Amino acid sequence: MASMGRALYSVGFWIRETGQALDRLGCRLQGKNHFREQLSRHRTLMNVFDKAPIVDKDAFVAPSASIIGNVHLRPGSSIWYGCVLRGDANTITVGAGTNIQDNSLVHVAKSNLNGKVLPTLIGDNVTIGNSAVLHGCTLEDESYIGASATVLDGAHVEKHAIVESGSLVRQNTRIPSGEVWGGNPARFLRKVTEEERAFFSTSAVDYSNLAQVHAAQNTKNLDETDFKKLLYKKNARDAEYDSLLNDDLTL
Repeated sequence: MASMGRALYSVGFWIRETGQALDRLGCRLQGKNHFREQLSRHRTLMNVFDKAPIVDKDAFVAPSASIIGNVHLRPGSSIWYGCVLRGDANTITVGAGTNIQDNSLVHVAKSNLNGKVLPTLIGDNVTIGNSAVLHGCTLEDESYIGASATVLDGAHVEKHAIVESGSLVRQNTRIPSGEVWGGNPARFLRKVTEEERAFFSTSAVDYSNLAQVHAAQNTKNLDETDFKKLLYKKNARDAEYDSLLNDDLTL
């Protein structure tokens, strides 16, 4: 019986291998790359003990982002590719319309020099640039954090304030409304202009619209995506997609 079981296993193995080889050959003949894709064990949403993420149905979370533990995402918020929001020791709240761009890190403070346990609270329509680091801080509505900026424990960025790219906001620093801060450590540079003040809301809307495009694309299977590529090559890109990407969204 044991030898029969081994024989059946071997036959099954070779049948599967043959089937996979034929599938790869068929994909190559069709010009598709399905067989090159590797399965990923990445989990976009993950519990930590009894702490589970709460994600609104209208929020966008990119497939390669990680939302861990006690994290609340409100409507219209968008968490982009490679971001990590880790709410294991405390709460992270992301307000409506807020965008946290690629490779940013958001964490909370369990212990620090002042012995405070601090959540990270992010208001509505906040723009957070690529590779920013937020740790146990508060960002009020329509504030702006530049790319690669770091905001540390207990810092408080008020409404319509700007932290310039690459800046370091030290612990317990408060940035008043309508001011631009930058440098390492960050310090006051100037007042926000009227053009910048108008940008706060338009940036949030632009990223909310762009998130809808990415959310729609991420729900499609590879066959649909390949079909779309053929259409784009034949008819350029469709008008709806171009209209959403027409504005320059680069920060």
